[in-house]
Amino acid sequence: MEIKRCSWVEGKEDIYLEYHDNQWATPVYDDKLLYEMLVLESFQAGLSWITILKKRENFKEAFDNFDVDKIISYDEEKIDELLQNEGIIRHKGKINAAIKNARIFKQIQDEYGSFSSYIWSFTDNEILIDTQENYQTQSDLSVQISKDLKKRGMSFVGPTIIYSYLESIGIINNHEHGCFRYK
Repeated sequence: MEIKRCSWVEGKEDIYLEYHDNQWATPVYDDKLLYEMLVLESFQAGLSWITILKKRENFKEAFDNFDVDKIISYDEEKIDELLQNEGIIRHKGKINAAIKNARIFKQIQDEYGSFSSYIWSFTDNEILIDTQENYQTQSDLSVQISKDLKKRGMSFVGPTIIYSYLESIGIINNHEHGCFRYK
């Protein structure tokens, strides 16, 4: 029997299917994965998600497996190394944002006990299910979180990036009604 998936992933490469089937819109509470997805979503701005998926392992290696404590201490030498790394997106603004955002991520962890507690507090730990299938790119929630993160000093966290982030970490479940992952 053929598995029915969201229409946007049908006919895509295996790496895309794997992401859709096993990660996208699955609730994430682990801070390391929450930071990883925030970095990947910010690097995706202006690019296709498949580009990021194909480079994901390279990003993990280049960014010390998304260890926030290591990333907050990156210096100019490390930034230059990242700018020379052909396995990742070599965008100085996004690299600098990943480092600055790691520092703020750590501050949020200290304030809330975990980044997970912070991000899930916006929905009182509830998963939001979009039943409209309208493929929106932002919402009141993503605008609210984006404003809060920007107020704290984060970059590359606009409402569209945050909306995609909320989908990727399972706060928003946008699987289509006919998809086997829709709940």
